[in-house]
Amino acid sequence: MLEEKNLRLTSSEISVAWSCYQNNSFSICILKYFLANVDDPEIKSVLQFALDMSIQSFNSSKEILQNDNQPIPIGFTDEDVSPNAPRLFSDSYYLYYIKNMSKVGLSVYGVALSIAAHADVRKFLSLAILNSTNLYNKTTETLLSKGLFIRPPYVTTSNHVDFVDKKSYLGGILNLTKSNRPLNVVEITHIEANVEANSIGKVLMTGLAQVAKSKKVRDYCLKGKEIATKHVQVFTTMLTNDDIPSPMPWDLEVTDSAVSPFSDKLIMFHSSLIIASNISNYATASAASLRTDVSTSYVRLTTEVAQFAKNGVDLMIKNAWLEQPPQAPNHKELAKG
Repeated sequence: MLEEKNLRLTSSEISVAWSCYQNNSFSICILKYFLANVDDPEIKSVLQFALDMSIQSFNSSKEILQNDNQPIPIGFTDEDVSPNAPRLFSDSYYLYYIKNMSKVGLSVYGVALSIAAHADVRKFLSLAILNSTNLYNKTTETLLSKGLFIRPPYVTTSNHVDFVDKKSYLGGILNLTKSNRPLNVVEITHIEANVEANSIGKVLMTGLAQVAKSKKVRDYCLKGKEIATKHVQVFTTMLTNDDIPSPMPWDLEVTDSAVSPFSDKLIMFHSSLIIASNISNYATASAASLRTDVSTSYVRLTTEVAQFAKNGVDLMIKNAWLEQPPQAPNHKELAKG
């Protein structure tokens, strides 16, 4: 029996290590800039914890790739960030941003662990999940202490267990004769989470559009801001139609700086991460929503986001900013000699 340390990485394990290297090299750039512009000592502590975590994950993923003789990605370097650029976002925004990214980390690392067999990869991912959990808790505690945490809405529920006994529970897209049933707590949870995520994305796109050097990148970010604004309105309306309040993050200030702290390559990569997270969130929410009009709305919004993502990929390819993941050899081409 081969010792575990001598086993090659599987395709999924290479994918995990490669993606983690890319994403953490990006996060290190973002967090260095945030740290250079933060004032609040408590928020600075959260950002430092996040940076230390990203550096640790970056080094671990690099070691895993090297041990398997895999090529090391270029990712992002100090050339992609200017930490001394003027402040673009408020301290409060940093907290909301980190909270959202820690949630993404928990989801991504959890899925990755479920398909990993190699001991080193499982150890790396298990630690990444623990660190993401600690970061989420640390960020949440800081938000709570400052009165900034956005709680999902409270609702009054029935005091007995019940089962769905009518197809009308599912509602309909064109329900003209009667109203759809009220949203259930599962649907409310996903809708509120998507309001918050799009609110954070809207502010991010506002700031990035303000500082991007290329007009095409600026226009792309402005389109992202427009889509995020529209989606916030769609989800907010879902809640208010059932007399459910829609809590919103506040103090998400964007300054008047026009000096870019990031390369346009990093800005486009950042946008692609936000889009990928949205598509994943919408897919999960659609599957969990039993009201037909709600699930159909997620499908419609996903189509819009997917087209926006394609436009972003086209722009990245045109500028040679999209690094190609490792791929299997093309045996048909090799067979041609």
